[in-house]
Amino acid sequence: MAKKQASASSGAAGDNAGSVGSAGSAPRQDAVASIVADWRRERPELDTAPLEVFGRLHRAFLRYSAAISRPVERKGLSMAGFDVLTALRRAGAPFRRTAGELADSGLISSAGVTLRIDRLEKDGLIRRERDPQDRRVVHSRLTDEGLSVIDELFSEHLDNERRMLGGLTAAECAQLAGLLEKLERSVLAAESGE
Repeated sequence: MAKKQASASSGAAGDNAGSVGSAGSAPRQDAVASIVADWRRERPELDTAPLEVFGRLHRAFLRYSAAISRPVERKGLSMAGFDVLTALRRAGAPFRRTAGELADSGLISSAGVTLRIDRLEKDGLIRRERDPQDRRVVHSRLTDEGLSVIDELFSEHLDNERRMLGGLTAAECAQLAGLLEKLERSVLAAESGE
């Protein structure tokens, strides 16, 4: 039981519970439901409703992370490098941004941007260029090889995500996206004490 309680506190369990078995077999027991039931039995006075959201969100994220990283790693990239390449590709021609712009672009934290740029430059996927108007400004720009790699990889990434959403209708995907946006705002508000 201690193992289940430790899992419940993080909202995750490492097994495959909750997934559908091989063709013709019954779905396995939902691990989060089992964890919640344990807590309700042991501490019935506690409201365990947050576990039902964050436990499932955490388990889905772990599986999602593993699935999306595989094709990226096959190309010899890290997810951090993938984020830099996608940020440069989204910038549009000439596919360049400064380190500060990369850090502000969304999914990339400012910590370690230079290290990521160094690695991608070493791999020939980006090139650093000084701004002709202001030599103090350095841009990172996709090379032709970098552009080719990220275009192929991002198409594969979207196909992979589409497969993962295969059990939901288009309307359910739209509803879930809206709810997750609302959840993010709620989490941010809680962090700032609002």
